[in-house]
Amino acid sequence: MYTLHVDSALDRTFGSSALHQFLTRDAKSTLTPNATQRTTLIVAGCYILVIGILWHIPVLSWIIYPFKLLTVGFHEMSHAFMGLLTCAHIHSIELDPDEGGATRMSGGIPYLTLPAGYLGSSLIGAALITCGFDTNASKIASIVLAVFFLFTLWWSRRDWLTWVLILGMSGLIVLFWFVAGGVALRYFVLFIGVMSCMYCLWDIIDDTISRKVNSSDAAQFAKICGCCPSQVWGVLWLCISLAFFIAGVLVGLVAFKESAAQQKEDSSVFLPVPGSSSAIPLTATGYGVLSLILVALVGLLGIPM
Repeated sequence: MYTLHVDSALDRTFGSSALHQFLTRDAKSTLTPNATQRTTLIVAGCYILVIGILWHIPVLSWIIYPFKLLTVGFHEMSHAFMGLLTCAHIHSIELDPDEGGATRMSGGIPYLTLPAGYLGSSLIGAALITCGFDTNASKIASIVLAVFFLFTLWWSRRDWLTWVLILGMSGLIVLFWFVAGGVALRYFVLFIGVMSCMYCLWDIIDDTISRKVNSSDAAQFAKICGCCPSQVWGVLWLCISLAFFIAGVLVGLVAFKESAAQQKEDSSVFLPVPGSSSAIPLTATGYGVLSLILVALVGLLGIPM
């Protein structure tokens, strides 16, 4: 067990801030969930149970169908962003109603772009799980998702299914932002994170381990590597994705120790619900941000200005 001591001057500076609480916690208290975190873990466990049940009931599986497609979108978006980072030209992103997808690009580094689909979507899921432990972190995650959505809409501007999915999810995010001061948004972000991680794990097992799909990322990766069969890469990616899943929970436990009441108080002054008593009036800066978003959407739709 260790404890980091901070002198009184620093203590007065930090006060009761989250940074001060983080620095003065020992290892045991860091990983021990408080009451709010226990509730979050129970909700996450219920999500896993419900998703597992709905997954195998044909009629009820339609309830989680949009979220399956969203995870496929994360998968393809991860391919595209890794391609962008390795100087590839992204031609398009397409989603298939049968829960498939394709990212068309030229150039890039296949050793990085091929694994990026599974690993990227599981990393996104893990990050959303972490943010699901805190209301303000969930708000930030929603804004980051909005940026990713804009890029994806640009790359898939001819794919109607992607547009319907992203606009629908964006509407749900805005809706839950207004419920209970953002608490509903926190649990929604947590659900998307759990769903993304679970779908990624199942997809790796189904496509690369239990059965060999010649068009899968692992099969293509095995062809360019030539040293191991696709099942080996599937097992490796499965282990990494599972590690991301676990890390997402652990980081959430370590980073966000605030109680529900503290989160509510912090959330009331950080990007508050418009119209609330703590909301900041929309200034010229706010109108500028909205204008930029509208211009981006108009550009994506190809509407002449």
